[in-house]
Amino acid sequence: MKHCIAIAFCLLSIQLLAQPGQVKMSMEVLQDKIKGGWAGQTIGVSLGAPYEFRYNGSFIQDYVTLTWHRGYVKEIMINEPGIYDDLYMDLTFVEVFEKYGLDAPVDSFANAFARADYMLWHANQAARYNILQGMKAPASGYWKNNPHADDIDYQIESDFSGLMSPGMPQTAAKISDKIGHIMNYGDGWYGGVYVGTMYSLAFVSNDVKYIVTEGLRSIPEGARFRTMISDVINWHERFPDDWHYTWMEIQKKWSAENSCPDGIYHAFNIDAPLNAAYVVLGLLYGNGDLGRSMEITTRAGQDADCNPSTVGGILGTMLGYKNISPYWMQGLEGAENIDFKYTTMSLDKVYQIGLKHAVRNIVKQGGKENASDVLINTEKVVPVKLEQGFTDLGKPRELKLNSWDKNEVSFSFEGNAVVIKGSVGKKKNDIAERDIKIRLTLDGKTEILVMPTYFQSRKHDVYWNYDLPNGKHEVKLEVMDPHPDYRLDVSTAFVYKK
Repeated sequence: MKHCIAIAFCLLSIQLLAQPGQVKMSMEVLQDKIKGGWAGQTIGVSLGAPYEFRYNGSFIQDYVTLTWHRGYVKEIMINEPGIYDDLYMDLTFVEVFEKYGLDAPVDSFANAFARADYMLWHANQAARYNILQGMKAPASGYWKNNPHADDIDYQIESDFSGLMSPGMPQTAAKISDKIGHIMNYGDGWYGGVYVGTMYSLAFVSNDVKYIVTEGLRSIPEGARFRTMISDVINWHERFPDDWHYTWMEIQKKWSAENSCPDGIYHAFNIDAPLNAAYVVLGLLYGNGDLGRSMEITTRAGQDADCNPSTVGGILGTMLGYKNISPYWMQGLEGAENIDFKYTTMSLDKVYQIGLKHAVRNIVKQGGKENASDVLINTEKVVPVKLEQGFTDLGKPRELKLNSWDKNEVSFSFEGNAVVIKGSVGKKKNDIAERDIKIRLTLDGKTEILVMPTYFQSRKHDVYWNYDLPNGKHEVKLEVMDPHPDYRLDVSTAFVYKK
């Protein structure tokens, strides 16, 4: 009963004014929703942490009890801080806004995460490498420069864009246009646009289905991302009582990976649209229940910590911090005043800074700040531009190279695009990190590849080229300065042929 009264009070505190397109919200409610968004995503990622990529192409059975107990978040923050990559990336961008203001240039965001000490993967790491090698955004996220451009990266770190744009989805999308293209493009970028839009709508609506469906209007017709999420919405209407049916339909139609080199020919799938489908699965079938929604999305598998983090953040924003149940809040006990590793930001700090940024953004977009409330000029959801990567490549074929600790690798293939997977490394832990230079010769043309052994600045894939003429090609890789303490491993090539 108290829970229902609290929700009613929260909703009554958001007053629709006579003038169309404006919402008056008390400062207390605005703060409560921002806190709910940050707390919700932290709860969600912590809930799913033990299951991340352990259930690929399968779901967690109902009889498996998901771990949760008092002080659980603090335990993970201390013992496994790398789990919070979606949070520390989020907070990196919040810190840039705090330091340089709402109009901070894109290079400030790009350099902040590229030079940070934390570990990154996939589109983030590929973009980090590009930036450290001198490439500027948005080229760093463009699909021909980043084989992971469709991956989930910006989708899981875009929460800040909606949390600082209450009721202003176009404003959130503009932030995502600048920052999301640092590491993603096309469907990978759309994931962040969609998530930011749903956060923005969660400030002014308590209808989950509306947030999901209206939010999808931010993605243009013709985008694979929009088609996939539309399918999930339709399957929910067809099978409203059991999420497993919709999960199966998602697998049958959308689970094949065609771009991320780590997912091709594997059950592993870090594709943004597929994982966004699991987010929507949880939101629709959870029907506004925070715990049920996070549980469904966790059980759906694949990126099973970041996906419930997104769900928890959106619903935490919609419900507000005060309406998160004690069962979930017990997990946060002792954690809110701890800085996330690699940052100078704790939840307690971002609660306050998040409010400051949201109010500034409201005023910047023509709204008003008063002593006890804000007047928000709400915005309609409009589609962003259409862009699609990895188009017209054909189907990938796997070439097993299995070349371990070799200074020279040669192979031939027939097709119009190629991605070569591999890595460089040290044979002894106590020797210095270095850049391994590799001479690549493709059809008689030579270029030098720089591959750092240092994990934080590594090149995620050895080489890729999506612009080859369709036909036969010869490839040769040679380590330019071989050293017995360092190694080059080349595992696989994926060849595309129209």
